[in-house]
Amino acid sequence: MEEHIMNKDILDFVTFCVGAVALSLNMPRTVVFARLKKANLIYDYIVPGYDVLHTFSRQYIVEDITDMMKRKGVLA
Repeated sequence: MEEHIMNKDILDFVTFCVGAVALSLNMPRTVVFARLKKANLIYDYIVPGYDVLHTFSRQYIVEDITDMMKRKGVLA
């Protein structure tokens, strides 16, 4: 299993992702964070994908993460 280090840039990006998805879905950030955590998307998708994901637009990131949330069953 590959280990991913959580540095300040990655933590800032995770925070950005949670906030952007919450704003898009009109949901509290705490709810979005809990759902991402439940689906293991933070440490299994966002953190390891940081190098690529952070180069995309906000809209792409939000759509990508919400699609993953739907696939994982934490978003209708």
